[in-house]
Amino acid sequence: MYITSYNINGIRAAVKKGLFDWISKTQYDLYCFQETKATQEQIDLTPLYDLGYQAYWHSAEKKGYSGVLTLSKLPATHVYYGMGKGYDIYDREGRVLRTDFEHFTLLNCYFPSGSSKEERHDFKMKYLEDFYPYIQELFKEKKALIIVGDYNIVHLDIDIHNPQRKDNPSGFRPEERAWLQKWFDQDFTDAYRLVHGQKKDIYSWWSYRAGSRQRNKGWRIDYISVAKALEDHIVDAQYLSEVKHSDHCPCLAQFNF
Repeated sequence: MYITSYNINGIRAAVKKGLFDWISKTQYDLYCFQETKATQEQIDLTPLYDLGYQAYWHSAEKKGYSGVLTLSKLPATHVYYGMGKGYDIYDREGRVLRTDFEHFTLLNCYFPSGSSKEERHDFKMKYLEDFYPYIQELFKEKKALIIVGDYNIVHLDIDIHNPQRKDNPSGFRPEERAWLQKWFDQDFTDAYRLVHGQKKDIYSWWSYRAGSRQRNKGWRIDYISVAKALEDHIVDAQYLSEVKHSDHCPCLAQFNF
């Protein structure tokens, strides 16, 4: 079984760049898209329905902003749109979509970016502060968790092309990296690192500026996190850097259930 996670930076723009053709050729079991920047009414998914996919949207209230979409060939037993009561501030931005399946529970997540201004970095840190106990509570109900998406956080120095930088950008700050270190130390496995160890020069996002992608000057900020109880089910994990519908690339993991 294959799960892919992909920040498409606007589904309408990505479709114009061949997103549906790529889905038709690959036909993975599950596609988790972030930053859709659209609502269900704004795009015709008929070609994907014809391939056997069901679509679950969680869009932001603000038009043309944020949002996640999960496409599935597997029958979901339950679908939860957002984090629920008490988390309205995040749910209004369409950041979390949960789908339960027979063998696992999948969360498609778009973590806030803090790069636009300090207030948004503070919002991001509050999200992290709230997200962790939300997941701990979910663990009491669901042990087999897979949490994919754009985390907007660099984990290790090898996950960014210039770790020596001194400008302290959001996404590479000590406090958020410490949060992600705790995440992987305590509860989750980074599927890619489990398979490939400390392999370098592997990224998932590149700035549109200065030919960054052509020069592979990127950041690895998109992850497939797998509950440690599911580690043995991971077969492979990759970043598909040749796929170019966005300033991100997809991350892909293969599981054996």
